[in-house]
Parts: sequence; C-alpha cells; structure tokens
Amino acid sequence: MKALPHARFEALVADALDEVPAELMKLLDNVVVLVEDRNPDEPDLLGLYEGYALTERGWDYGGALPDRIMIYREAICDICETEDDVVDEVTITVVHEIAHHFGIDDERLHALGWD
Repeated sequence: MKALPHARFEALVADALDEVPAELMKLLDNVVVLVEDRNPDEPDLLGLYEGYALTERGWDYGGALPDRIMIYREAICDICETEDDVVDEVTITVVHEIAHHFGIDDERLHALGWD
C-alpha cells in the first residue's frame, strides 16, 4: 500500500509502545524509538535495534549514547495491503526490536511466533 503519512505512522508506533506491558517499559534503559522511511543499507528492513542488549551490558556500561530502535515506515507499508495490516506489522516490529534490547535473538522470536 502507499506509505502512510509520517505523523499517522508515528502514532501507530506510539500505540504499539503503549501495548507493551508497563513492567517491560520500565526496563527499557537508555533506548530511543525512531521512525525513518527506510534503512539506507537494507531498504526492505522493517526495523532495527542498534545498541547493547541488557544481557551484554557489563560493569563498564555507562555514559553511552542511547540505544536506538528504528522502525521503517515505507518498508512496512510496502508489505501491507491495508492500514489494519500496517497496524499489525508495526506492533510485531516494535515488539521484535524491543526483544532484541532484552537479548532475545531472531531464532527465539521465531520460535515464540513473532515472525
């Protein structure tokens, strides 16, 4: 489908973040969630976590720039037929990238049904 307007897409990302249980959101440490149109290196990528998962942070972690979760608007809209599909895919992608912050890899996510 045609890409949703940036403001509408950002609202969907905010809605998806609101669906994450408060207990987990409290554990998101030093993370920013951003919306961009596409990943310049992998244009079909739906989302990306950049940073140090909680499981990789040691005693020397501190003063680091925030980890980033990127959600790619145009790539998600490209694979969706309706706005409802976009809503579902945004939620899946946000959960997927948050899981990486907690050290959960793609293999485990797929086993849990978060494809």
